[in-house]
Amino acid sequence: MTEVRSKLGPALIYAALSTAIVSSLGMLLVPTISREMNVSVSSAQWMLTANLLVGAVATPVMGRISDGPHKKRLLLWSLTIIFVGSVIAATAPNFSIFLVGRLLQGLTYGIVPVTIALARRYVTPDKVRSAISSLSVTVATGIGIGYPLTGIIAGLFDFRFAFWFAALFVVSAIIVVLRVVPAGPDEMAPRTPFDFAGAVLLGLGLGLLLLGISEGPNWGWGSLLTIGTFLVSVITLWAWAKVELASAHPLINLRVLRNGEVLLANSTAIGLGAVMYLGLSISSLIAQAPATTGYGIALQVFWAGWVMFPLSVGSFTANRVVRKVSHRIPLATLLPVGSCIMAASAFLMWLSHAQLWEILLGMLVLGLGMGASYAAMPGLIARSVATEELGSSVSFNQVLRTVGSSFGTAVSGAVLAAHMAPDAHPTAEGIDLTLAISAGLAAVVFIALLVHAMITRPKQSPNHRR
Repeated sequence: MTEVRSKLGPALIYAALSTAIVSSLGMLLVPTISREMNVSVSSAQWMLTANLLVGAVATPVMGRISDGPHKKRLLLWSLTIIFVGSVIAATAPNFSIFLVGRLLQGLTYGIVPVTIALARRYVTPDKVRSAISSLSVTVATGIGIGYPLTGIIAGLFDFRFAFWFAALFVVSAIIVVLRVVPAGPDEMAPRTPFDFAGAVLLGLGLGLLLLGISEGPNWGWGSLLTIGTFLVSVITLWAWAKVELASAHPLINLRVLRNGEVLLANSTAIGLGAVMYLGLSISSLIAQAPATTGYGIALQVFWAGWVMFPLSVGSFTANRVVRKVSHRIPLATLLPVGSCIMAASAFLMWLSHAQLWEILLGMLVLGLGMGASYAAMPGLIARSVATEELGSSVSFNQVLRTVGSSFGTAVSGAVLAAHMAPDAHPTAEGIDLTLAISAGLAAVVFIALLVHAMITRPKQSPNHRR
């Protein structure tokens, strides 16, 4: 059993890497999908938005189920569905069927909460904290690996081979999980009924919200359809919150938000998730856009993937630093530091994105901020909630990251759709406006965290510095 536990951490990280590999098939390939499937760039952005929408709904569902006894079975079934989605996307004859594959691939965003729940249950106590921290930044670190691989494969062959590669990677992850993860069921896990009403209301509310953001430019922001969509979304999410608070076994235990550190981590997750995807999606477009657009660097997809590599270097480095200093510096302090670095990267990319080295530097700084912030969030949650609520609580943090990411892609798509040139590429004004929104949002998150830190610091005792 000891030998199995020693291998479990690396095995879970490998399984979580499937999220990064599948994520790398999104932003980098938007221009390629737009060209190959004869859709506009703004329409091709739906391969990101739809994928993240499913992730936003699947993450809390999978997180709640991972609190139960069938953690390994959940992980295996999820990976199997992701494999099917990868195959569908690889063989899709048109954009509609391609989107079906991307929808199924959305389950990847729920993989990390499941692996964290498995780590919490089976990894030795002296290593569980570092394991959770590593799993939390696996996606950010792995994206820097997945993007170059995707670019190389798509550049040497075509985009379909990139999806076949993802399918093969998921198969290898399934094999690793089968061999290393302890067999279930987990007899120590609680057996509680599943909150179907909460899952339906959350999915409907988030879906309508993202639909309104994405289609607002087409429908008109002041149109009855857009306003009605937002109104129904708000009512649905309000009803969801009421159902969760009244339920004995909610999909997401909203009561844990009364804990200041949990609320801090979750509030930050939305804003930083949006900042991250706004920056990543626009950087990918700039890298591949032709020089005639006035902003494009005109990289082939083979080389464009390497633009994200500094992101991986930065997030990995920051994660290692956080693990070394977390016992000396409060985790709540690391959030403002990480958000400050992300804000610096957002302003850097907004003001300077005409040269390749500027994009690379922006990605490196963004990775440093992401690594610091994302490593701190689960640690704050894990030490503030009961073990039986960990999967649900961490998954709620993940879903808020995913919701923020969905907002980022939806806002990006909406802005670009409103600023399209005759050649179907976004205008320079659209690119600048999107990056300005990213910088402004990052600044708001940082200022809010800084004010919170200044208000709460005098109240903290030395015990909080553990």
